Amino acid sequence: MYDISTRKRALALVAQGRSLNSVSKEMDVSRHAITCWLSRLEPLSRTPPCIRCQDTPRIPEDRLAYAYLLGLYLGDGYIISKPRQHYLMVTCTASWPGLVDAAEDAMRSVLPGPSINRLERAGCIDVKSYTKHWVCLFPQHGPGKKHERPIVLEPWQQAVVDAHPWEFVRGLIHSDGCRIINWTTRTVGGERKRYEYPRYFFSNKSDDIRRLFTNALDLVGVEWTSLARGSDPFNISVARKASVALMDAHVGPKF
Repeated sequence: MYDISTRKRALALVAQGRSLNSVSKEMDVSRHAITCWLSRLEPLSRTPPCIRCQDTPRIPEDRLAYAYLLGLYLGDGYIISKPRQHYLMVTCTASWPGLVDAAEDAMRSVLPGPSINRLERAGCIDVKSYTKHWVCLFPQHGPGKKHERPIVLEPWQQAVVDAHPWEFVRGLIHSDGCRIINWTTRTVGGERKRYEYPRYFFSNKSDDIRRLFTNALDLVGVEWTSLARGSDPFNISVARKASVALMDAHVGPKF
């Protein structure tokens, strides 16, 4: 037998979009018991209020966090949306704990209600936020891979990106980008010397996502070039000294 608080806690987790299996494991309660409670207890709302599912849809209050999270989602994020399983997941490399924290903080800032957990896998950490309403906030969700379908921002999303382009760029770099040190050699006074210089790269197969990235770079005055991987221009490079300095001031390397 389980007390009423245990039952309500289990149902509250299910209401956030968590699957019955994950709630069962977390609370050490049988899946069958949770199924029974869903029909026997006083009905509880299965989903929390959504700022986009109202008669007058609203934009997330923390627009800085949304712009950053949008960048993360378009890069290394995806949404699972099934009858009893709904969550946003962003995959981060385990060697960058600061990035893992930043992803979780952004999720909590954009949607404070849903539960969030982390799943450690070989070399990476999945940050998951459980609610079906991530689909409302990221309407780019759809069947198949992102680079195989059109990725177009809705007007309200574009307005957020236009107002906070650096946060959007930072999210994209923290997902599918990097800051590296290139080097070259030159002969000076008969002596061959090595020179090093920083550079940013962004790599994504989606033409639309790369275009969103370069449009944001244009907005903040960063010069960029497109580099081909074989015959495909998957890479965007930022190498000019002044532009790298801007990126360092507003984005920086993963951490």
